[in-house]
Amino acid sequence: MKKILLIMPYGSVGGMERLALTFYNHYRSLGYEVKALKIIKLDSDIIHFGDDELFLSGVDFSGMTMQRRMRFYFSVPLYIRRIIKKYSITHSIAFGDMANVFSSWTRTKEFKVASMHAVKSIEFENKNFLNKVFKRAFRKSYRNFDKVVCISNAIRKDLLANCGYAFDNLEVIYNPHDVAEIRRKSAEDLPAADVALFEKEVVLFLGRMSVQKAPWHLVNAFGLLQKRRPDAQLVLIGDGSPEVTRHLERQIAQHQISNIHFLGRRSNPYQYMARAKVVALSSYYEGTPNVVVEAMALGIPVVSAFTPGITELMRVVDVEETKALTRTEAGIVTPPFFKGRLNIPDTSVVTEEEKIYADALQETLGTDAYTKTLAEHQAALLAKFDLRQVAAAYLEPITRNK
Repeated sequence: MKKILLIMPYGSVGGMERLALTFYNHYRSLGYEVKALKIIKLDSDIIHFGDDELFLSGVDFSGMTMQRRMRFYFSVPLYIRRIIKKYSITHSIAFGDMANVFSSWTRTKEFKVASMHAVKSIEFENKNFLNKVFKRAFRKSYRNFDKVVCISNAIRKDLLANCGYAFDNLEVIYNPHDVAEIRRKSAEDLPAADVALFEKEVVLFLGRMSVQKAPWHLVNAFGLLQKRRPDAQLVLIGDGSPEVTRHLERQIAQHQISNIHFLGRRSNPYQYMARAKVVALSSYYEGTPNVVVEAMALGIPVVSAFTPGITELMRVVDVEETKALTRTEAGIVTPPFFKGRLNIPDTSVVTEEEKIYADALQETLGTDAYTKTLAEHQAALLAKFDLRQVAAAYLEPITRNK
């Protein structure tokens, strides 16, 4: 019998954590024994694994002294090794850089899988201590994985061309999605306090308030949209950096933008997504963002700024990507917001890219053509995210990419 360990940094409602939960439920349905390890477990966690949940610390890194944090970093691989031995783990799957690196250092012999969820060369523009460790691991400890899953072709190409990745163990496997479960949860009633809001025309942002997600671009674009569609609402679901949230609040006040609602975390985001008119992404970089696939599953058009791999996700046929505005079967991809710096901007001056993004939002809201096109191509768009095929592929010996 397969005995699987899923390793993740946190238990928040981010894409990697939702992916881990999807795997957990699917593998258990097949009769496998599954344990889920959170490196950090917090009281605010949304993702839970019942009696199969393990954790290494109940204190976040921000609550540790630097000395304690460094001791913890060096202890994590040993803790994971003990768990693997205790539960006779046959397969481990790590989600994201932190979990990957710790897993690569355990010196254990299970079938070991890592996963890459973003275009790393952009992320590494932030030259902090952890990013230096993660990049060095691409030339050293990633040799210890039987398979390193890239969730898009763009991520794999970036690792090889721009990050000095040194090993022949990369395989492209798209994120799986339990479409039936997404649709089931989307049918649940909204909390009473939110019903009236979603009777209006809602642009929905779902994700962490982080520099990566760059929500200030969406806010500026929505400010332009509001002048044309004054009844439109922007709803942001997710938590994250207080610094990012404070910047958005200042920006909203500066431009006198109304109808923006911060709902914080929601344990079931699908019931909100299903009632939105458009799902909006403004990220500087992504992998294959789960929110796009979830929107496609629910028939909600997407407007996204270009990031490497996004067009690949939103097209039926994978064609050469372009940074120009592109209309796809799932919505519209606009020119990129990323200009070489990963930071909160010093000003809130509206950019040309934000103007184009506002036009794309207006175009999507102003017609049902995008909803109809998505419905026509929905099955083909979702085919590569089939949960059974993807979950099985993670546990199989590597298929070499050509």
